[in-house]
Amino acid sequence: MPDPRQHAQNRGTLESILRRIPGFRGYLEKEYRRESDALQREWLADCLVRAKRSLDDHTRALADAGNIDSLPQWDRVRLRIDKLSARIRGAMRGYSGWFDLVQINEAVLDKVYDYDTKLLDQVEQFGKELEQLKSETKPADLIAHIEQLEQAWDGREDILKGVD
Repeated sequence: MPDPRQHAQNRGTLESILRRIPGFRGYLEKEYRRESDALQREWLADCLVRAKRSLDDHTRALADAGNIDSLPQWDRVRLRIDKLSARIRGAMRGYSGWFDLVQINEAVLDKVYDYDTKLLDQVEQFGKELEQLKSETKPADLIAHIEQLEQAWDGREDILKGVD
């Protein structure tokens, strides 16, 4: 996952020259943050989608075994994952452009990136949980875990709104 603070280390010669133009450096740094935020959100959403593959394998095995009564519960888990990943992809940017009505403070952005790192750990843990589905795993337990992820995502949005 990209760290916006490391972008300056990976710049080319032309970019190094442009950074010396008054005002342009700040513009480039904001662009880096914008790209990093978009990449982080994509990474989180993609982690959820990849984790869903294990869920698909599990439900296929249930269907093959003739255990179709539980499939609607598993479909609810899949739908909740889809809903959360779509919410992450379409979320408020952790960046504000020069002419945006609402400007986001650099300290707030740093707080969001730290929060995103913790959130990524939670999403990866959920992915591992899905990869290791057992026959005794209950859909309700997974939905509870998804609800925790949704609450964590709410916390990120609260930081950006200044509600934290």
